[in-house]
Amino acid sequence: MAESAFERLRAELADVVDLRGAAFLLTWDQATMMPPGGAAARARQLALLKQLAHERFVAPSVGRLLDAAEAEVDAAGLGEHAFEADYLRVTRRDFERDRALPLDFTRRFHGHMATTYQAWTEARAADDAARVIPLLERTLDLSLELSEHLGAADHAADPLIGRSDHGFTVATLRPLFVRLREALVPLARRVQACDPPDDAFTRGPYPLDQQFAFALERVREFGYDTRRGRLDPTHHPFAIEFSVDDVRITTRGRVDDLREALTCTFHESGHGMYHQGIDPDLEATPLVDGTSAGVHESQSRTWENRVGRSHAYWTYAYQKLLRAFPEQLAGVSVDAFHRAMNVVRPGVIRTRADELTYDLHVIVRFELELDLLEGRLAVRDLPEAWHERYREVVGVAAEDDRDGVLQDVHWFSREIGGAFQGYTLGNVLAAQFWDAAQRELPDLEGDIARGAFGALAGWQRQRIHRHGRRLDPLDLIADVTGGPVDPQPYLTYLADKYGGLYPEAR
Repeated sequence: MAESAFERLRAELADVVDLRGAAFLLTWDQATMMPPGGAAARARQLALLKQLAHERFVAPSVGRLLDAAEAEVDAAGLGEHAFEADYLRVTRRDFERDRALPLDFTRRFHGHMATTYQAWTEARAADDAARVIPLLERTLDLSLELSEHLGAADHAADPLIGRSDHGFTVATLRPLFVRLREALVPLARRVQACDPPDDAFTRGPYPLDQQFAFALERVREFGYDTRRGRLDPTHHPFAIEFSVDDVRITTRGRVDDLREALTCTFHESGHGMYHQGIDPDLEATPLVDGTSAGVHESQSRTWENRVGRSHAYWTYAYQKLLRAFPEQLAGVSVDAFHRAMNVVRPGVIRTRADELTYDLHVIVRFELELDLLEGRLAVRDLPEAWHERYREVVGVAAEDDRDGVLQDVHWFSREIGGAFQGYTLGNVLAAQFWDAAQRELPDLEGDIARGAFGALAGWQRQRIHRHGRRLDPLDLIADVTGGPVDPQPYLTYLADKYGGLYPEAR
């Protein structure tokens, strides 16, 4: 019996998924183990693999198979959320988006980004923003060109945002960011005016290998499966997947601050568990990914903050930490350690920010990239604009560009626009999802205090992870929470938590 058009399409696109996986593997190696001398060849290799994947995906033959498969599914009368219908809906959206990108543009874009990434690692180490300003100007030009190819709607950023967070636009996100800024800036200022708790004991020294080993054991308890993953150090922590059975996470740490390796590893494990929890039947299909950057980030922020910074968690885990670092933590109580994990102190590094001020860092980036895309800010003025915006929003500014405009990898590894909103959406959604989990898991806090994480991890797998991309972001959010995106649960959580930790700030 002849294969159906859908079966032929699925086989064709499995090759595309594998080509993308091979490119991801090279990306992981570039960020973890590749010697600096390999940069030029790696740029060529990544550009070639991504071009091949793009060409295979947007080939006319794929378009014909997609048309035929859609006709088959329509004739069969399958429900709108049958696997085949979900597969074709997402594939059609991706196909039309990627088909709009000329092959020459794809090669130029990915080759430029691979070169820029390596230049960024060197420029950041040397605190030399001037080295990458010309490259960043080119990135902005390519980002605007990308937006045009994708079909800019009301704002140049909308198609870029849609690639990461389908269904969201500048028009829907700006009011959200304004509301968060209006609530969080005064709350953060009140808390920062309070006397901070003593956290000198977190400065060690703590040997990095011991920190990483401890953190890895903790995320294995959360549910991150090291038979299908691994942990490695890197400049800028990330999670990356080559299949549901090979999902790797990275971290970084400081000898003089125990908290960074813990929070980074907890965070990336949330991303890793999301991908490990996707239905294996979605392997080698366009559905084998998280539904959006914001939903993905909600899972990592859940394990980093709602679990990893909670008093309930350290009620369970602190004795294990004491056994790992008995001298450094001698005489320190669990209450003191919990307060240190939640100290609020204005800083200039997003990935080292406390939970309360984290979104202020994202607001700065979101506003700046919109200014760049709207032509209200020139790239050459970006380093100083960064410092000015930090003084205005966060209350502090870096002394150099290494911890200013050079601190994040994003604009040096991908387009400008469409990435940072996902971090704040993740915080907002984490609060909404947590409230939903508590309604369905009434002893959630007690489970965490006992070190029993299976109920929460299982709830996430069932309600969020297993679907992959079968549910669009807004549909999944409504399905889990019963409504739309709403920042109020997040703002209530922060006000209650930090009002308890800093009563004088209420």
